[in-house]
Amino acid sequence: MSLFNYNAKEIHCKIVYYGPSLGGKTTNIQWMYQSLAQDQKSKLMALNTEVERTLLFDFLPLDIGEIRGFKTRFHVYSVPGQIVYDATRKLILQGIDGIIFVADSQADRLDENLQALDNLEKNLIQQGYDIKDIPLLLQYNKRDLPTALPISELRKHLNRFNAQEIEACAFEGKGVLESFKMMSKSIIQTLKGGATV
Repeated sequence: MSLFNYNAKEIHCKIVYYGPSLGGKTTNIQWMYQSLAQDQKSKLMALNTEVERTLLFDFLPLDIGEIRGFKTRFHVYSVPGQIVYDATRKLILQGIDGIIFVADSQADRLDENLQALDNLEKNLIQQGYDIKDIPLLLQYNKRDLPTALPISELRKHLNRFNAQEIEACAFEGKGVLESFKMMSKSIIQTLKGGATV
């Protein structure tokens, strides 16, 4: 649901990082933020309220090229990982253009990954979205850990929507910028009238 600012000749797109608690959503955004040149980014912001003590979202607009004379600006958010903050998750999902689902590759986190993915699909349906119609990328994070499940096992359980996939270790920055680039290309392809890549 991209927004067009005709005065500024900008298209505003929204990418949401979704996934289980402590899966690496915030680490992804912080790494990306630190990797960008000063003139490419705005201030990284976190909102904390009295009720929600954790990071609610990160906001990061990025400029990455033009479509028919319009600059493309990306706003990047992360949702809180805890399921008790579902109302905030729903709010952040409004007006999305793409989702990067950050899965924790550790074997003992598989159930939490599945719960977060089910929650994502349910929240999208409640807002009139079909998860199959939105650019979706599965990032298998924490691949460096000895307890990480094989990719084939993660794929079997998590990639029921035939989404793009990438391996990552967000703590080291591996796969972070690549995930964003893959997602931004999918969104741009959709904006140009093609199917998601």
